[in-house]
Amino acid sequence: MNRTGITILAAFVSSWVLSSAAFAQSRVPADVKLADDQTFTYRVLDELSSLDPQVVEDTIGSELARDLFEGLMNQDELGNLEPGVATKFDVNDDNTVYTFTLRDNALWSNGDQVTAHDFVYGWQRATDPELASPYQWYMELMSIKNAAEIIKGEKPKEELGVKAVDDLTFEVTLTNPIPYFPQMTTHATTFPTHKGVIEKHGDQWTKPENMVSNGAYVLTEHLPNERSVRERNTKYWNNENTVLDKVVALVINDENVALTRFLAGELDRTDVPAGQFPRLQKEYPGVAISYPRLCNYYYTFNLSDSGPEVFKDIRVRQALALAVDRKIITQNVMAGGQPEAYTFTPAAVSGFEPPTTEMAQMSQADRDARAKALLAEAGYGDDNKLSFDMIYNTSDAHKKVAVALSQMWKQKLGAEVNLGNMEWKVFLETRGNQDFQLARGAWCGDYNEASTFLDLLDSESGYNDGKFNNAELDSLLEQAKVSNEPAALYTQIEQIIAAELPVIPIYHYAGVYMIDSDLGNWPVTNVQQNWYSKNLYKIAE
Repeated sequence: MNRTGITILAAFVSSWVLSSAAFAQSRVPADVKLADDQTFTYRVLDELSSLDPQVVEDTIGSELARDLFEGLMNQDELGNLEPGVATKFDVNDDNTVYTFTLRDNALWSNGDQVTAHDFVYGWQRATDPELASPYQWYMELMSIKNAAEIIKGEKPKEELGVKAVDDLTFEVTLTNPIPYFPQMTTHATTFPTHKGVIEKHGDQWTKPENMVSNGAYVLTEHLPNERSVRERNTKYWNNENTVLDKVVALVINDENVALTRFLAGELDRTDVPAGQFPRLQKEYPGVAISYPRLCNYYYTFNLSDSGPEVFKDIRVRQALALAVDRKIITQNVMAGGQPEAYTFTPAAVSGFEPPTTEMAQMSQADRDARAKALLAEAGYGDDNKLSFDMIYNTSDAHKKVAVALSQMWKQKLGAEVNLGNMEWKVFLETRGNQDFQLARGAWCGDYNEASTFLDLLDSESGYNDGKFNNAELDSLLEQAKVSNEPAALYTQIEQIIAAELPVIPIYHYAGVYMIDSDLGNWPVTNVQQNWYSKNLYKIAE
């Protein structure tokens, strides 16, 4: 959506008010016979990072958060906005003040009414340095007044630009107009939280016996590294049109074990193991599926002061990036329809076409030749072999990609690469503390706009794990935030990334899943894959 889209979006507010009842209806077509057992069971790779919406920082945790909590806005199956707790919003003339009207029938699972004060509390909490949310920077990215100063400890959280005008009116003041601001309110960090429960239970408030939530489901069981169970929240405002009774997430680290359990009927959805999609698509047409996703897959260099000197040399970074044969990764290793990546931003992003880079236009033979020449210029060869460590989080697919990369670098450049895999939470901490040399990275868009990817490389970004610092890139990002036509600025940023290579883009994601034919309404056309269990259902076989 471009900068003019905010006016168009505001124009639809009245239609949202008139049509909000449509969103309260069941998604089940009239001719579908529902199964007696409405339980959806799916596989996840790792234990989630948190159940606290202001702390969660991974895709798995965010999936649970969208079921357990509800923010101002939701997304439909196409990725379009639809009312959540808010039934409408109004925008002032200069697009810097948003006023959300909340529904009067939104309740917490303990029966308390959800009010604007709960959003004020949640949003202030997200910026509070004491909580140190991994997503603090997201609140600053939303351009909420005083967010940056609060995060730095320069102002109290009470001065955040949010206000409960009354119980059902939530007002947000921005420092700059953000055209995609309403989209950003679908993110877990912006969900409301119950002040009384958190103050009573402290960091134990997310335990099933303590948690109070306002989404379509409540948490009934959580066994770390094993499973999480959520069941229908009878206090949810649209419970009568929710179909699934229970949702079970099973932690299964091995993709092949998960596939076996899917084929045995134990799972309704699992990831297709790397390289197996062509075979499975033939054997299980309509069950093995692949579709574009708003995510990238890359490796990031540690360019911080504590990072290895070898990667401070741009010629080394360029050589490693050039020597990656992305076609082998996408077609042989992954084989699930993933497009090769030569830019950080995926082509699936709405309203932005990534520029064609010089590397993308070269043949692989020319890339390899250039890589060898650059590495020789940097002083590496038979007498001085390039050597470094690279890490990834435990996964068969990640391991296969890492092994393939290390073999390419060894065969083409004589590099000695030491591979290390880590459990998810340890990996996040290690990478976040810059205790690495080269590390796997991946990002799924928090909203459908190029800045959700490019902001990761801002020098102040909380997720700039490699600590890349480029003043021109930072300046262009600042200009883009107030520009009516930011696409040209985003193109310049991509060109800086292509030249400086703080990261090595490998591929852009595809959703490659086995999905049982009796699971209805999976949102394959929503590239963000923000799915909600309340919109799914099980079909009678």
